[in-house]
Parts: sequence; structure tokens; C-alpha cells
Amino acid sequence: MLVNMKELLSVANEKNFAVPAFNIGTCQIMKAVVECCEEKGAPVIFAVHPKELAFQGDSAMAAMRDAAEKAKVPVCIHMDHSATVEEILHAVRTGFTSVMIDASDKPFEENMRLSKQIVDMVHPLGISVEAELGTIGTTGNDTEGGTSEIIYTDPDDVVKFVNATGIDCLAIAIGTAHGIYPKGFKPHLKLDLLSEIKKKSTVPLVLHGGSANPDDEIAESVKRGINKINISSDTKDALYQELRKTLFNDPKIREPFELYVDGIAEMKKIINHKIDLFNAADKVKYYTL
Repeated sequence: MLVNMKELLSVANEKNFAVPAFNIGTCQIMKAVVECCEEKGAPVIFAVHPKELAFQGDSAMAAMRDAAEKAKVPVCIHMDHSATVEEILHAVRTGFTSVMIDASDKPFEENMRLSKQIVDMVHPLGISVEAELGTIGTTGNDTEGGTSEIIYTDPDDVVKFVNATGIDCLAIAIGTAHGIYPKGFKPHLKLDLLSEIKKKSTVPLVLHGGSANPDDEIAESVKRGINKINISSDTKDALYQELRKTLFNDPKIREPFELYVDGIAEMKKIINHKIDLFNAADKVKYYTL
């Protein structure tokens, strides 16, 4: 069932779980995500970065919408980390049900102005809007961007920002970074800050850079009110690390339906683990399909 983000996250907020947002970089990833979520009865978000859409081509949206409409669980198709009005307009024309305007690197007032502009533009079309306040770090090995210094979200700014923009959900900065963390690096989430923000926010909260964080911190962040968690690097790394082994062990293999089998199996382990970690399994019962 195809829905927008507001429909999806309002239930998650009420029932205290997080919907997984898996970046759909290829049709193999999409198929694995749908199969796992249907098996576990978990709502899901197809997150697509502008670079991922450019790589796959706009025609990939037809496959995503078809998969979402036929799925036995609620599915939102979300444009992830759009930085410009032009990218948002392209997402609208292509068929996304949700968009993110990421102006977190801009001054507060400019971020607020641009976010409200996007809300006013797409809400009449039934498309939901995510914005970001504060900055997500970068490990230097990702394509989604980030900053070398994390600017943590100010709880008081959240109140002003949400009220002024009318956004449907808010990505906050509490210590995560995009990409796979380097060996020996131990990320640490400011969970007390999350609790403070949750008390003041009237919209569901989003955690970006959710790959490779300690499971106990992620589970606790869900308990404290995170309702959407983005996962990209973990699933892709599992898929392509296994693909490298397959190619090394059998250099003559060429058929995609043989080439990807083991990699998809490894990726599904990650997908299933994240669904359980986010307390999203069996939550389809709270939605009207």
C-alpha cells in the first residue's frame, strides 16, 4: 500500500516504534526490502537519494510505485536529502509521496524559510515533508554528505522551526554520521538531548546516519521517541562485500540471478535485524490496508 510519510509516521509516533527507511540504490535492494518487510509485517520507507535516482533513471520510479502499491505492508517513497527546490520539483513530477528538504547547512532563518516554501508547495498535492535541524556528521566514505563537525539540535529551535514551517517530521542531530564508521571509532548518541527534544516536538523525529551505531543505543533511541531511522551503508556493504567474494570464487559467473544470490541473502540478514531493532515487526496491524 502506497502512503505518504505523515500517514506512516503518525502511527509509529503513537505506538512508539521506528519505521526503517532503506535506501533503494538498485532493484535488488528494493526486492529484498519488500520481501523482508512483508515477512515481518513491518511498514517501510523506500528512501532514494537524488544521486541514486539519477543512476537508476526516472523509469525506476515506475517499478518502485508498482512494488509499493502491491506490497502487503504500508510503503512510502521518499526523496532523501534534496538540497534544492529543483530537486523537489523533480521528485514531485516523478511520483514520490514524500520529500526531504535538507537546508541544515544554511543559517537557521534560511533553513526555516526554504522548508516552509517546500511545505506550501507540496502539501496541497498530498506529499509530506521532512526537514533537518542541526548537522549530521560524515565518515568520509559516504555519498550522502555531512559535516566534519556535528552541530547538535537545539530543543528550543525545534519548537520555533516546526511551528513556523508546518513540516511533517524532523531529522535531528544527536551524534550520528553518514557512512560506515572507521575501525576503532565509537560513536555516541546524546540520548538525554533526544529526550529533551521529544518533549518539545509536535512531529515525529528522524535519525539519519543509523548504520553501524551500537544496537543498544539505537534501541534506546527508539524507546525515547525516534520514529524513522535511515539505513543505507549497512545494507549496501553487506550486499557488495558478499558480491566481491562471489566474483573472486567464481570469476566466470555472469548471470545476475546467480551473481547476487549470496549477497542478497547477507543483505536480508541486515534488513531483518534492523526491523527487529527498530521494534517495527508486526506493526502492519496498526494500519488499514
